Amino acid sequence: MNAQRFRKYIEFVALCLLATALLWWFGRNLDWREVGHRVSSANPYLLIVAVAIICLAYGVRAFRWGALLKPLVPARLSDLFVATTIGFSAVFLIGRAGEFVRPVVLPMRDPRVRPSASLVTILVERIYDMMAVALMFALNLIWFQPVVTHEISFSRVRMVGFGMLAVTILGLIFLVWYRKKSAWLIEILERRVSRWRFIPKRLLKLAMRLLEQLSQALRVLVNARELAETIGWTVLLWFGVALANFLVMRAFGLHVGVSETLFVLGWSLVGSLVPTPGGAAGAFHAATAAGFLFLGVEKELAAAVSIILHLVDFGPAVLFGVFYAIRGDLSISRLRTLVSPEKDFESPVGEVQ
Repeated sequence: MNAQRFRKYIEFVALCLLATALLWWFGRNLDWREVGHRVSSANPYLLIVAVAIICLAYGVRAFRWGALLKPLVPARLSDLFVATTIGFSAVFLIGRAGEFVRPVVLPMRDPRVRPSASLVTILVERIYDMMAVALMFALNLIWFQPVVTHEISFSRVRMVGFGMLAVTILGLIFLVWYRKKSAWLIEILERRVSRWRFIPKRLLKLAMRLLEQLSQALRVLVNARELAETIGWTVLLWFGVALANFLVMRAFGLHVGVSETLFVLGWSLVGSLVPTPGGAAGAFHAATAAGFLFLGVEKELAAAVSIILHLVDFGPAVLFGVFYAIRGDLSISRLRTLVSPEKDFESPVGEVQ
C-alpha cells in the first residue's frame, strides 16, 4: 500500500511539473500586462451568461448519465448531479485521476448503484463525447478556411481531424460488434485468462464483471429509443458548451461564427486530454491559443481568451464541489479511502437491479 501511495505521489508530482512546463511554454513570450488588460476589458455580462450555460450543462450531463445507467440500474437525478459536479471538480483539481471520483461518489449517495456500473457508464459517456467532438471537428474542417495561411500546418490539422473521425467510426463499429458478441467473447477470455496463475482470481472476476456490465451499458447503441435519447442529450450538451465558448470569444470582441468556434473548441478539447492537474492546465491553454493563431488573433489576446475559456469551462464545477462539501453531501475522508485506481469496484455498496 505504501508503495502504491508513493507511486501515485510521484505520478502527481510529475504531472504537476509537466503542467508547469506547459504553462511556462505557453507564456514565455507574452506581454502579461497586455494580457491582463485584455482580460479586464472583456464583457462581464457575456462571461456570466457563459458560466450559467456551463452550469446548466452539468444538469444535461446528469440527465444523460441517468439514461446511460438505465440498462443497469435506475438512479436519482439529484444524486447524479451531485456526483457529476463533484467528479468534474476533482478532475479540475487533480487531473484525470479525478475520473475515479465520480464512479465512487454516486454509489456513496445511492447504494443501488455499484461502482462498477457507474464506472462503465462513464466510459460509455466518454465514448459519446469523443465521437461528438471528432464529428464536429472533422465535419467543420470541410468548409473551415483559416484566416492566416499556414498551408502545411493546416493540411496536417485536417489530416488529424479526419483521422480522428475514422478512428471514431471504427471504434463505434467495434463497440456494436462487442455488444452483440460479448457473451461469446467474455467466455473465451475467461477460459483462456483463467489459465494464467499469476492473475488473482478476484481480479479476474472483477474484470469479467466489468466486461459484462459494459455489454449491458452498450445496449443504448442497439436500442433505437435509448440511442435517440442519449444522442439527444449529447447534442444538447455540446451545443451548450459551444455556445458558452462562442460567448466568451464574443466577450473579447472576436468576430467569430459557428465554424471558427467549433475549430477552436476542437483544439481546446484535444488539449484537455492531457492529464495534468488544474483541468489540463498548460496543455489546454497552449492548444487553445494555437487554434486562435489560425484565426489571425494576436498572441496576447489569444492567451487572454484561452485563460478565461479554461476558467469558464472547468471552474464552475469547483464551486459546486466546495458547496456540496460544506453542506455535508460529501465525506472527504471516506472518499479518500475509496477512490483509487486499485480499488475493488465490486465492493458491497449495493446490487445492480
